[in-house]
Amino acid sequence: MLTLLYNRVTELAASPRAVWWLIVVAMAEASVFPLPVDLMLVPMLLANRERAWFLAFVCTLASVGGGLIGWILGAFLMEHVGMPIAHFYHADQRILNLEAMFRHYGVWIILAKGLTPLPYKFVTLAAGAAHFSLLPFIAASIVTRGARFFLEAALLRTFGEPIRDFIEKRLALVLMAALILITLGIALIELL
Repeated sequence: MLTLLYNRVTELAASPRAVWWLIVVAMAEASVFPLPVDLMLVPMLLANRERAWFLAFVCTLASVGGGLIGWILGAFLMEHVGMPIAHFYHADQRILNLEAMFRHYGVWIILAKGLTPLPYKFVTLAAGAAHFSLLPFIAASIVTRGARFFLEAALLRTFGEPIRDFIEKRLALVLMAALILITLGIALIELL
């Protein structure tokens, strides 16, 4: 099933309505869709490198919009919709753990998890279930999702096809290093 879905998403990336499909996939990926939006974004960036910033911007906004849907599902429909989604991904306990972490660490969870391979949909559902404040949720989502998609856009715009393998295999590592640098920077600012 995932192979068929993967093939369909990459076909949509080449269609004349690819930008609209990017919006749909980015929104769905942030709340329910099993495949990362990168599977659609990367081929689109490679095919149209001069529109890299526009595509990253659209993907960021759509992903944050999908994150709002996930937040709403977690806040108001967790029992009937959110937990069945988590159960589908065998992530019931992961969602509950994230929900508890939101109560203690708040925005730091979004910043940290938004730059890791943990699916964003888990973060959005848990944030909603914890009734985490919406404005910090949106702001942190814009930062982390934007960092991810604009980094991909910058790499693909600059290096093209040769960087594709790197992004597909090692992007999580680069994003984790960026998270560590950001955290160290914030810690230094607070110490001064």
